[in-house]
Amino acid sequence: MPDVAIAVEGLSKSYIVGHQSTGAGQYTALRDVIARNARSFVRKTRDMMRGNAIVQGDEMEEFWALKDVSFKVRAGDRVGIIGRNGAGKSTLLKILSRITEPTKGRVEIAGRVASLLEVGTGFHSELNGRENIYLNGAILGMAKGEIRRKFDEIVAFAEVEKFLDTPVKRYSSGMYVRLAFAVAAHLEPDILIVDEVLAVGDAQFQKKCMGKIQDVGKEGRTVLFVSHNMAMISSLCETTIYLQNGGVREYGPTSRVILKYAAASQNSASEAPDCDSRRIVGDSYARLLAGGICDLNGAPLIEVEIGDMFKIFMEYRISVDADRRFIPNFHFHRADGSCAFVVSAPNVGVLKPGDYRSECHVPGNFLNDGLYSVKLALSSFESGVDVHFSQDGAVLFNIRDPIDGVATRVGYNGPIPGAIRPLLPWTINPLHGDNLP
Repeated sequence: MPDVAIAVEGLSKSYIVGHQSTGAGQYTALRDVIARNARSFVRKTRDMMRGNAIVQGDEMEEFWALKDVSFKVRAGDRVGIIGRNGAGKSTLLKILSRITEPTKGRVEIAGRVASLLEVGTGFHSELNGRENIYLNGAILGMAKGEIRRKFDEIVAFAEVEKFLDTPVKRYSSGMYVRLAFAVAAHLEPDILIVDEVLAVGDAQFQKKCMGKIQDVGKEGRTVLFVSHNMAMISSLCETTIYLQNGGVREYGPTSRVILKYAAASQNSASEAPDCDSRRIVGDSYARLLAGGICDLNGAPLIEVEIGDMFKIFMEYRISVDADRRFIPNFHFHRADGSCAFVVSAPNVGVLKPGDYRSECHVPGNFLNDGLYSVKLALSSFESGVDVHFSQDGAVLFNIRDPIDGVATRVGYNGPIPGAIRPLLPWTINPLHGDNLP
């Protein structure tokens, strides 16, 4: 296998976006409507005759989803791709998967590519699970004998044995993802491309998928993984590409790139990266508005010195008068994805509809150094456990250990294991009087 699996040079992709020229509520004469529709009809007819895409609207705008993107991925690397919505992540993956043609630039790919970009990609809804395994395998370029050898392993991984002869149009989105991922990962592609679709699966299956992706990387195959979950990116990927406004903002070691992404998010570390106003995080009872990390004076942070106290906060809206005790809770995760600890607010009374802010003070000399992410969640326990929102990786920060003058170090300058490194009280007393100075 060659040293470079993917080489991207000057890659750009533009789309023609249509707009209606008349603003909402603006009066338009009948002759203007007729003239505009006539111009639109002529333009669409011309585009159809030339084989161009038909775009709705009477005003055209050129939008560049990717602009002059260049990078190289070595064979066997596991590379994360991060960025806010609209940064160009999905467009890049579609070009690498040969679904979309670039407008400019070129891509060189060494080896066979398997892509999992959307739920059910490559599946035929009228065929059953068994038939779709062979169909999807054939689309990926596999011979029938190769698919047959891997068939039982695929079915066992996807956990859909009982539904193999059921049309996949009756599958839940989770079943779709399990089967699609199992096919893509088990048919031994040279390059595996995985988009955010794994978020559809449950936590147990996500963990199973992460293990499989790690195995794929250890076998010397290349993985490109897109996710908004920074804990997943940190645990899975050695290097990461940060896309912003269609261009590469940063490409390098994952911990450095994630910090760059967090610092640039809304130009403030106090804004939860995934709390996008276009997507509601929550249910009919409550929704997450924002979250972040700040010092004791409220100034946003992205990095904290190990001995300093700081605050994690979230802002949320209670939408209904439900006579419930809504319990805010924060889940702290290390860079490898492991849970460091979970904290919940005690003694919370019934919250009436309105906007609230919950804060948690984290003392200095408590967390070990390294990158952390925090899941922001709100639960209630009136009739069982109800989780009203749970946002993975919403807050990112780094604990910095300057080594010199740190209370939890006593002459030792090497790495110290563990998620926490608390400064606890000690006593040292002689057992016998002879040991007194």
